[in-house]
Parts: sequence; structure tokens; C-alpha cells
Amino acid sequence: MLTKAGGVPWLHEKRHGARAWKPGVNVMCGIYINADPILYESRTRSLRIHGVITTVRLENLFWDVLHEIAARESMTTSQFAVKLYDELIALRGEMPTNFASFLRVCCLRYLSMRTEKGDSAPDAVPEPASVLNETRPRILKTV
Repeated sequence: MLTKAGGVPWLHEKRHGARAWKPGVNVMCGIYINADPILYESRTRSLRIHGVITTVRLENLFWDVLHEIAARESMTTSQFAVKLYDELIALRGEMPTNFASFLRVCCLRYLSMRTEKGDSAPDAVPEPASVLNETRPRILKTV
């Protein structure tokens, strides 16, 4: 029997190669475990970046956040991804080694800035340009 800190038992059984928690066991991370599985399923999309088709694989939740940001910028998700790609190249002078990870970080930074401002309603979300502008000085300090 596995235990977590404090000696509370974590009972599990093997089902389809994954751990399935038994009913009645208090699961610490219930708000995460109860998330809709569709949110963390990966989806691959093809993007055309300056005539070159590349594929990007992200979890659905990240695609949803990118779509939200792009819509606020009056762009499609693909157009917004290309804009981010171009800005990254302009800033760093080189191609990103892992563009999917970069997009995930952009989504998290956007949501983090929204939370820092105390905004939770979509109407109250800061414009993406202002989020990126506030983030740039922090990025440049670490480069």
C-alpha cells in the first residue's frame, strides 16, 4: 500500500495500465482529477509559417486559450501563432527549439497576467498586446 505525507493510504489498482483511485479515498487533487479529459487530450494542427507547413501538437485547453487570445486580436489562431513566431524570431534572432512549449508558456503567461490583474471575466481580460508588453521587460532581464 502506498502512502502520502502524513501516512494517509493511497489505494490503487491497475486498470488499463493506469492507476484508478478507489471510491471513498480522499484525493488531494480532486479539482484537477475531475477535469474534463477532453481538455488534456492533445490535438495536432498544421500551421503555415512563411510558406512552410509545420505541425504543432498541444492539449485542447491550450488551443482554447490561444483561440481566445487570437480572437481578442481579431486574428485566427493560426495568424496569431505566426505573429508570436515572428516576434520570437525578432527578439531572439533564431528559430525556437520547441515552438509548442513556447505556445504553452504564452498561454500560461496570459492567464497569469489576467489573474494578477484580478480579472476573471472574459470582458475584463487585458488586451494581449498589453500582456505581452508587460511581460517583455521580464523576459529581456532573463536573456
